[in-house]
Amino acid sequence: MSKVQVGLVQMSCTANKEENLQKAIAKTREAAAKGAQIVCLQELFTSLYFCDEENYDNFLLAEAIPGPSTEALCAVAKELGVVIIASLFEKRTQGLYHNTTAVLDADGTYLGKYRKMHIPDDPAYYEKFYFTPGDLGYKIFKTKFANIGVLICWDQWYPEAARITALMGAEILFYPTAIGWATSQDEATNTEQYNAWQTMQRSHAVANGIHVVSVNRVGLEQNGAMQFWGGSFVSNPFGTLLYKATHTEEEVYVQELDLKKTDQYRTHWPFLRDRRIDSYQPITKRYIDED
Repeated sequence: MSKVQVGLVQMSCTANKEENLQKAIAKTREAAAKGAQIVCLQELFTSLYFCDEENYDNFLLAEAIPGPSTEALCAVAKELGVVIIASLFEKRTQGLYHNTTAVLDADGTYLGKYRKMHIPDDPAYYEKFYFTPGDLGYKIFKTKFANIGVLICWDQWYPEAARITALMGAEILFYPTAIGWATSQDEATNTEQYNAWQTMQRSHAVANGIHVVSVNRVGLEQNGAMQFWGGSFVSNPFGTLLYKATHTEEEVYVQELDLKKTDQYRTHWPFLRDRRIDSYQPITKRYIDED
């Protein structure tokens, strides 16, 4: 299909897992009613962002994938005829957990999952305590409406991840995310951080000649210490913003993407054609030290 309707669900969450799931389902229905064919939910949408602390009790939030949440969402995907991108806390086995996104096709089929490759460890983002780095590699999913690539939050800072996923044939690159500002932080720093986040992902669109869709959560969490900054957006293959959400409100938005634009941009600005793959071997080194 050349033209695809993509739905973004930017929402706030509570400490009630079932409540969050039902809210996401309701907003997926809203997106479908607006014409969405692919609906992307934000990172870890069934809970508050629990990685602000190292707390063993939070492992109880995890579940198998496929499991209860994917089963519920598969039924919704089949009913509505939409693809759903669902970011969940995966319990792989006892003591082994991942930050994982499941992709559900429009007929309710579970297509598979991507496990987050890059795991941060920063103040209020203690993800290394919870998540084992992904071991499935980069992946694309051949859905009814498009071949899509999915990366997750911290992956967004790595051009290598976007490049590999694009080279595998992704027509759209999705980033479910959970990122925000400390409410004690000054406005200039807030603006600079958001702009860096958005610019980095738009650069993936330009470098690879594909649309990029980034979906972030919104609202105050951590007893008011963290404001998740929303700002979900869609970029065309040349980095132009087609849509940008607010920083404070929940939003359900549907954007039409014309996938034929990839050929147009890649032909006129042939970055992929001009790649010197024979010269890139040093990228596999941690650091290039001088002898």
